[in-house]
Amino acid sequence: EIALDSNLLTGTLPSELGTWSALSLFSIGSNSLTGSVPTELGLLSSLQYLDLYNNSMHGTLPTELAQLFSLVWLNIANN
Repeated sequence: EIALDSNLLTGTLPSELGTWSALSLFSIGSNSLTGSVPTELGLLSSLQYLDLYNNSMHGTLPTELAQLFSLVWLNIANN
Protein backbone atom coordinates (compact mmCIF):
# COMPACT_ATOMS: atom_id res chain seq x y z
CA GLU A 1 0.00 0.00 0.00
CA ILE A 2 1.10 3.54 -0.74
CA ALA A 3 -0.71 6.47 0.85
CA LEU A 4 0.93 9.85 0.25
CA ASP A 5 -2.04 12.19 0.52
CA SER A 6 -1.40 15.85 1.42
CA ASN A 7 2.40 15.73 1.19
CA LEU A 8 3.03 18.75 -1.08
CA LEU A 9 4.28 16.43 -3.84
CA THR A 10 4.85 17.92 -7.30
CA GLY A 11 5.71 16.55 -10.72
CA THR A 12 4.22 13.67 -12.68
CA LEU A 13 3.48 10.06 -11.85
CA PRO A 14 6.32 7.86 -13.13
CA SER A 15 5.51 5.06 -15.56
CA GLU A 16 7.61 2.75 -13.36
CA LEU A 17 4.61 2.49 -11.02
CA GLY A 18 3.36 -0.17 -13.42
CA THR A 19 6.09 -2.55 -12.22
CA TRP A 20 4.67 -2.74 -8.69
CA SER A 21 2.28 -5.58 -9.51
CA ALA A 22 1.45 -6.42 -5.87
CA LEU A 23 0.26 -2.88 -5.08
CA SER A 24 -3.33 -2.95 -3.80
CA LEU A 25 -3.82 0.65 -2.62
CA PHE A 26 -2.42 3.80 -4.23
CA SER A 27 -3.64 7.04 -2.70
CA ILE A 28 -1.89 10.26 -3.63
CA GLY A 29 -4.60 12.87 -3.33
CA SER A 30 -4.33 16.53 -2.33
CA ASN A 31 -0.90 17.14 -3.78
CA SER A 32 0.21 19.23 -6.77
CA LEU A 33 0.76 16.48 -9.31
CA THR A 34 0.53 17.34 -13.01
CA GLY A 35 0.53 15.44 -16.27
CA SER A 36 -1.65 12.53 -17.22
CA VAL A 37 -2.35 9.15 -15.64
CA PRO A 38 0.32 6.74 -16.92
CA THR A 39 -1.00 3.89 -19.05
CA GLU A 40 1.25 1.56 -17.07
CA LEU A 41 -1.13 1.78 -14.11
CA GLY A 42 -3.24 -0.68 -16.10
CA LEU A 43 -0.59 -3.32 -15.30
CA LEU A 44 -1.34 -3.22 -11.56
CA SER A 45 -3.45 -6.37 -11.52
CA SER A 46 -3.82 -6.37 -7.70
CA LEU A 47 -4.89 -2.71 -7.44
CA GLN A 48 -8.17 -2.30 -5.56
CA TYR A 49 -8.06 1.36 -4.54
CA LEU A 50 -6.83 4.23 -6.73
CA ASP A 51 -7.22 7.74 -5.36
CA LEU A 52 -5.77 10.64 -7.36
CA TYR A 53 -8.19 13.35 -6.19
CA ASN A 54 -7.37 17.05 -5.82
CA ASN A 55 -4.29 17.37 -8.00
CA SER A 56 -3.68 19.19 -11.27
CA MET A 57 -3.65 16.19 -13.58
CA HIS A 58 -5.13 16.42 -17.06
CA GLY A 59 -5.96 14.37 -20.13
CA THR A 60 -8.16 11.36 -20.60
CA LEU A 61 -8.01 8.22 -18.52
CA PRO A 62 -6.02 5.50 -20.25
CA THR A 63 -8.12 2.63 -21.58
CA GLU A 64 -5.65 0.27 -19.89
CA LEU A 65 -7.38 1.03 -16.57
CA ALA A 66 -10.26 -1.14 -17.80
CA GLN A 67 -7.92 -4.12 -17.21
CA LEU A 68 -7.95 -3.49 -13.45
CA PHE A 69 -10.51 -6.16 -12.63
CA SER A 70 -9.79 -5.96 -8.87
CA LEU A 71 -10.41 -2.20 -8.74
CA VAL A 72 -13.32 -1.28 -6.45
CA TRP A 73 -12.55 2.42 -5.83
CA LEU A 74 -11.44 5.12 -8.24
CA ASN A 75 -11.41 8.79 -7.26
CA ILE A 76 -10.14 11.34 -9.77
CA ALA A 77 -12.21 14.32 -8.61
CA ASN A 78 -10.85 17.88 -8.75
CA ASN A 79 -8.25 17.44 -11.45
